[in-house]
Amino acid sequence: MDISELAYAFLFLFQIVFGVSGNVFLLLAYRHVVSITHQLNPPVLIVAHLALANTMDLLSRGIPEFLSAWGWNNFLDDVACKILLYIYRVARGIDICTTCLLSIFQAITISSGTSQWAGVKTQFPRCILPSCLLSWVLNLLFDMTTPMFIMGLGNSTNMNSVILKYCSSISISAVTSLIIAVGLFLRDMLFVGLMSVASGYMVFVLHRHHWQVRHLYRAGCSPKTMPEVRAAKRIIALVTLYVFLPGRNTITLSFLLNMKIHPPLILRSNIMSLTFSAVSPFLMILSDRRIRKFWKRDSHIPKLDPS
Repeated sequence: MDISELAYAFLFLFQIVFGVSGNVFLLLAYRHVVSITHQLNPPVLIVAHLALANTMDLLSRGIPEFLSAWGWNNFLDDVACKILLYIYRVARGIDICTTCLLSIFQAITISSGTSQWAGVKTQFPRCILPSCLLSWVLNLLFDMTTPMFIMGLGNSTNMNSVILKYCSSISISAVTSLIIAVGLFLRDMLFVGLMSVASGYMVFVLHRHHWQVRHLYRAGCSPKTMPEVRAAKRIIALVTLYVFLPGRNTITLSFLLNMKIHPPLILRSNIMSLTFSAVSPFLMILSDRRIRKFWKRDSHIPKLDPS
């Protein structure tokens, strides 16, 4: 194993350990919150759902990639390849659906208290659990084509295209391949688009609120210390992470599905495929003071603030 392969393996290992630790901590923290408040609030349910999908993503893709980078290539048979890549694709879809749901929920939460939004604010929390369940059903059905075209390297022939170092894809017609790639792209871009609109609306509301209350801050106070500015920066950071990392991964996967020969640069770009799942829980932890209190083992946990 050369030095580049060794670095590739340890980068994957770092993302797995770092990401799984963050997501498991997030699940345990919210479990602690629920056990004390005896109330499963919508933001807790959404973030816990996202942490679960992130963990599935990291384990189903990260462990095979690490073993492959370590030099083990032909260690999965047909069934294992089909299951792991199916779980990975479903987890990626749930990641984007849940992130979109979280952005929409936060946008509705911070919206103005006019009569137009009052009914939505009252009814929308009741849709959270059905929406989470629906995301599972839709992604399980939408990605059913993945196992049909995936097989292990042991049965690979010249008619197959190696899309990963440990799995291969059955050669299919260009039309079928294009339809699948376009379907994946449109699904992801739909939710990323909704998420971007909701997040943009949140930034607009926070910016407007900042200008309305700026006279309340003491003279000489830096705008960077104002809570509205800090919240807007967190939202911009989350949107950047949500939009660019899942979108980049979708484009890369489309290349892998449609190209006969895969340049090493594209295959190596898989190292970024787990960044979203590894980093997002820590952004959630840093932006939620309740989780920081749990980190410090503070026994007092205030009433949940969905914003």
